[in-house]
Amino acid sequence: MFTLLSNQPPVAMKPLPSMEFYKDNTNLKWIILVVSSIISISSIYYTNILVGQLKERERNQVNLLAKALEYASTDNQNEFLFITEEIINKNKSIPVILVDDKGIITSSNNIDLDSNLSKSKKDALLQLALASMKNTYPPIEIIFKDPVTNIIYGKNFVYYKNSSLLTQLIAYPYIQLSVITIFVFISFLAFNYSKASEQNRVWVGLAKETAHQLGTPLSSLMAWIEVLRDDPEIKNKGIVEELDKDIRKLRIVTERFSSIGSKPVLKSENIYMLISNVVSYLQPRVSSKINFEVYTLSETILAHVHAPLFEWVIENLCKNAVDSMGNSGTIAIKILRGNEDRVFIDISDTGKGIPKSNITSVFKPGFTTKKRGWGLGLALAKRIIEMYHEGKIFVKSSEENSGTTFRIELKSAGLA
Repeated sequence: MFTLLSNQPPVAMKPLPSMEFYKDNTNLKWIILVVSSIISISSIYYTNILVGQLKERERNQVNLLAKALEYASTDNQNEFLFITEEIINKNKSIPVILVDDKGIITSSNNIDLDSNLSKSKKDALLQLALASMKNTYPPIEIIFKDPVTNIIYGKNFVYYKNSSLLTQLIAYPYIQLSVITIFVFISFLAFNYSKASEQNRVWVGLAKETAHQLGTPLSSLMAWIEVLRDDPEIKNKGIVEELDKDIRKLRIVTERFSSIGSKPVLKSENIYMLISNVVSYLQPRVSSKINFEVYTLSETILAHVHAPLFEWVIENLCKNAVDSMGNSGTIAIKILRGNEDRVFIDISDTGKGIPKSNITSVFKPGFTTKKRGWGLGLALAKRIIEMYHEGKIFVKSSEENSGTTFRIELKSAGLA
């Protein structure tokens, strides 16, 4: 976490308005998901009712067709012509195939066949359609009887399948579900993008305003340093030198805040020297029982970094480690040169560790275990490393009451 030093007692910070807004409205995307699910389920349910009714209607139509064919087998010519014209030929949508009791196709209707095909190819396509119909619905039986003796002299079977309208209606809810899913996905992306953009604007605005506000008192302090430098009672006590160090630190902090929101220029820097600078500054400003240890196989490892921002990240991680350990403990920093032109920095402490349930949340804006603080330190560290340096930062390991190790990965610039 980053802190601003002053003579006033610490004051509890309120969450940023925009972050509070998004924190309070995080459930908005779940509301969209629930509403979309209700619409989808309702649509599928209602469509299934319509499909069932239409299936029943088409089944009745095929039954009527079968009865018509059965009745048309009588010798009443006038009734045969009426049935043929008004019932059999009126079926323009339901595909049907009529077969005799030996399984031979005798006629078909509403089967899409190219008129240019040969008879053998048409027969083959009809057989494929018949096989599909057999797997869809059971056939409707037509019984032919002699109208006088009532003796059965033959049987036919009517096979059919869903009309194109019914097929489209069955597919409709799934198409609608796909459209709703795409809509929800796009809404999630838009919401997350809007959230990230708003947070970025808040962070940048906060950083720029902080840098601006630091400018005036910093200039004033520099003037007072010159006054104190001429005071013979203070001149040789080392006070001015220490104040000079803090002034330089404040200038670096101001530069860090000013760099947020703009693309920093990365340079080849000695990682060991940058980390040593941070440790040298922090060591006299924390408890004497806090021990800093820096390990490296080479003191000339280079990486492409923006020095002020990179030092800020190291300082944040070290300060978090100090807070985690309390008044005593060890902070071990290991600098390694890995394969594929990568540099690894491991920062370990002997503090209270991070609960496993919180490891995935430590880099989220607003997350903090402190009573005072904004929860932006690690979030800014992640932004600086991953967005500005195109590297990685993550919790390598953590055990409660044993300590935590953070790892930073950077692009190597070779050896000095």
